[in-house]
Order: sequence, then C-alpha cells, then structure tokens
Amino acid sequence: MGNEIQLISDGDGLAVFGDPAAVERFLVSEGIPPQKRLGLPQLGSLFSIGAKVAGKGSEISAESGQWVKLTEESAQLVQKYGLMESKTPGVSHAMVGQPGSIQSWIQIAEGPGSLLANPAVLAGAAGVMAQLAMRQQMEQITDYLAAIDEKVEDVLRAQKDAVLARMIGVGFVIEEAMTIRDNRGRVDEVTWSKVQTVPTTVAETQAYALRQLDALAEKLERKAGIGDLAKAAREAEATSQEWLAVLARCFQLQDAIAVLELDRVLDSSPEELDGHRLGLRTARQNRLALITRCTERLMTRINAAAGTANAQVLLHPFDAPAVVQSSNHVSAAIVTFQGRLGIERERQEAEARQWVEAAVEIRDKALETGAEGVDVAKRLGNETLDRAKSVGGLLSNRFAGRALWLRGDDKARDGKSD
Repeated sequence: MGNEIQLISDGDGLAVFGDPAAVERFLVSEGIPPQKRLGLPQLGSLFSIGAKVAGKGSEISAESGQWVKLTEESAQLVQKYGLMESKTPGVSHAMVGQPGSIQSWIQIAEGPGSLLANPAVLAGAAGVMAQLAMRQQMEQITDYLAAIDEKVEDVLRAQKDAVLARMIGVGFVIEEAMTIRDNRGRVDEVTWSKVQTVPTTVAETQAYALRQLDALAEKLERKAGIGDLAKAAREAEATSQEWLAVLARCFQLQDAIAVLELDRVLDSSPEELDGHRLGLRTARQNRLALITRCTERLMTRINAAAGTANAQVLLHPFDAPAVVQSSNHVSAAIVTFQGRLGIERERQEAEARQWVEAAVEIRDKALETGAEGVDVAKRLGNETLDRAKSVGGLLSNRFAGRALWLRGDDKARDGKSD
C-alpha cells in the first residue's frame, strides 16, 4: 500500500492499518507516543474471512496495525481526517496518504486492496478493537487492585458468603480460558464450554456487592445523632473499599468474558459478530450506569454526613471531625474506583471544621447580635433623653415663669406696703 494507511474508529478507539513504516510515520507526525499505542493482534480468522472476497489475502495479512484509545487528543484525529460512517453501526473510517510531494497526510480515495472495501473485515476489525478496549480496561483494574494493596481474592476469602466463595473459582476458570485464548489465538468449543455458565455467578456477586454498598448508604441516611453517624461513617470507611474491590473484579471478569465471546462468535458465526459486539457494548454501558448510581448514592450520603458533622462540631468536638475524615477517605476511594472503570467525575474534599473555628463564629454572631442590641438601646436611650430634655425644657420654662410671677407678686406686695 506504500504511503496509504486506513483509519477505523468505533467510538472507543482508533485503529491505524497499513505498511508498518507508514503507520509509524503517521502516528509520529500526529504526536502519539509509543506508550499510548497497542499493537493489533494477528486478526487470524478475520483476515481469512475477507481474503476470498478481496482477493488480496497475502496483502491484508501482511498489514500491521496500531490501536490508540480515544482521548480528547486522539479524538481530534477523527475530526481532522473526516472519518465517514460505514455500513457497520458505530464504525467510521477513512483512508489517508501522502501522494506525490505533499508531506502532510490527507484523505484519499479507497484503493482496491483496502480493508474498508470488505464489510466483513471492517466488522471484524471493530470486534477486535472492542476487545482491545476491554483488555486495556482490565489491565487498569489490575493496577487499581494492586495500588490499593488489596488482593481481591484475599477479600473474598475473608467473607463466608457462598456467592463470594464461588466467585474465586469462577475467576480461575476465566483466567485459564484467557490464557488458552492468548496462546492459541482463538476460543474453541472445549474452552468455551468451560466458561458458558460463569456469567451468572459473576452477576450474582456484583449484585451482592452493590447491595452491601447500598446498605452502607442507608445506614448513613438513617443516623441522626453525631455519635451514631460517626460509627456508621467508620464502618463505611472500613468496608466500602473492600466492596469496591469486589465490584472492580466483577467488572474485570465480565470484560474478560466479553473478549472470549467475541472470539467465539468470530470463529463460529462471523456474520453475527457485529450484532453481538453492539449487544455487549450496550450491556457494558448498563452495568456502568448501575455501578455509577450505587456509588454516587454512597458518595452523596457520606458527603451529607460530613456537612451535618461540621454543623455540630461545637457540641461534638471529637466525633464531628472523625465523620469528615471518614467521609474524605470513602469519597477518595469511590473517585479512584470510578476513574479505573472509566467513569469521569470531579471530587471536592471536605474540610473538618475545627472546634475553635466554630466557637469563634458563634462568639462573633453573639457579639454581632449584642452590638445590634446595644445600638437599639442607645437609639432608644437617645430618644428617651431627647424626650426628657424636651419635657425638662417645658418644666424649666414653667418653673421660670412661675418664678417670675412670684417675683412680680412680691414686688406688688412691697409697693402696697410702701
């Protein structure tokens, strides 16, 4: 294909197919570093499906590809090169190249050997891209579990519930199937038979973990006294991390099952691959929405508890700050968990209100109220004084007039006597 490369996007990632040197030049020119790329695996059955139709089996199988997760930066490439919607739902594509002496990459017409000329290959490429996106998410969850220093198997073993106990065995079965799949490049009937029934167990465990988080939120909602609220907040801090780890493990295993399913459908019923991919995508989004609602509810309750505690710190100088501290720990755990699952949100940490700060505020309010009282008293006092002065003036005038009258009366009496 020379300088021609093909771009395919499924909304989650961008795949770049073409000659290895051309693919590398394109990615370098767009500023995408190697650490942000994933090599597309051998498409095996995918190429064999389209080879007969395209008549270019050797060319297609020799193609190399790189996959990039769609971020704010990489998503700009989709707009820059005007990827067009294909007949495969949710998938857009374009062919770009460096014709003649033009150094910049521009969109060009599709060639006869293009992967995009074969709908079956395009649908298969979208399936592989969905697998890559899920594999990357699985790796992020593995890093998350390691970062919180909690091996989920240890958490599960610490529980005595039968549902959680079965989860451990299911995890082993799925990991074994993934290992076989990676080594063989496909999922045969024997491997698939091992994992056909495991989704039910994973779903049961997910539901159980969600109920536990809901129970923590309900306890926080019911507690009115600061002492009880502090106890509920401490319980949430101590156990929420464990249930978040269980949820993360469930999500990881569900993604692994989806990867196996896509391989199995590609191998057995390739014409159904696209419909199955879209169905898995919808189911995944529904799981994310359910998990988001549950964790957001707990976040709301624990933040409300912090607000209640801060309002009563003067009366509860020890329990109130403890509630805020627990709230911050739980909120941080939820935000980290959501980020690993691709749920974007912002978090604002609550500050524990100090007893002295609350006391000073109440003192200031008291002084403010007192000052207002003094002003009123002064105003009333001044008004009273003014009225008193007026009355005093009238009385003084009366006394003065009476004094003059008495004095004149005395003079009249003196004249008579003379």
